[in-house]
Amino acid sequence: MWNKLILLSVVALTFNYLALAYEPSPLQDFCVADPNSSVKVNGVTCKNPMQVQAADFFFSGLHLRGNTSNQLGSKVTPVFATQLPGLNTLGISMVRIDYAPWGLNPPHTHPRATEILTVLEGTLQVGFVTSNPDNRFITKVLQKGDVFVFPVGLVHFQRNVGNGNAVVIAALSSQNPGAITIGNAVFGANPSIPWDILARAFQVDKSVVDQLQAKF
Repeated sequence: MWNKLILLSVVALTFNYLALAYEPSPLQDFCVADPNSSVKVNGVTCKNPMQVQAADFFFSGLHLRGNTSNQLGSKVTPVFATQLPGLNTLGISMVRIDYAPWGLNPPHTHPRATEILTVLEGTLQVGFVTSNPDNRFITKVLQKGDVFVFPVGLVHFQRNVGNGNAVVIAALSSQNPGAITIGNAVFGANPSIPWDILARAFQVDKSVVDQLQAKF
């Protein structure tokens, strides 16, 4: 009997930990973000609920094609709590991503969110890499209507492998999922990561590190 109680206690604590590992459930109907508040909290403070309007729960613009005229050939249009204040405390957000032919959304991670993506137009190669020590590369080519999920925190990418434009809509399990683009973080850090650390980590010469840091 005592062993069963201990086991049940461990299970309960485990589920409690998992529940706290992600964004907490709201304690009221809504907490519309108040961007004008000077109060700093883990998230955004609530607007007076009596001042909330329908516009606080509305965003328009995902029908518009993003400008992909850049080096990567892609454009992310976010709908986070910054753009849609009513998302605050709801633990969800979304993005539209446009890709020029052979455009790339480069390897990156979302430290606070799982991402689920559906292709609206075009053909995409997607993939992610599992954590150490396996570092398995899992990849697939997606067509219109296909869905793919990127687990939270794992490095992933999307690339348009068609001759026309591509469009996706993705949902993320956080109002502020964050994005860490690998190239920018490693070679574009401010201030710069010392060259000898990068040279040893990537097993390259200083000249290679200098060239990469210059690009970012």
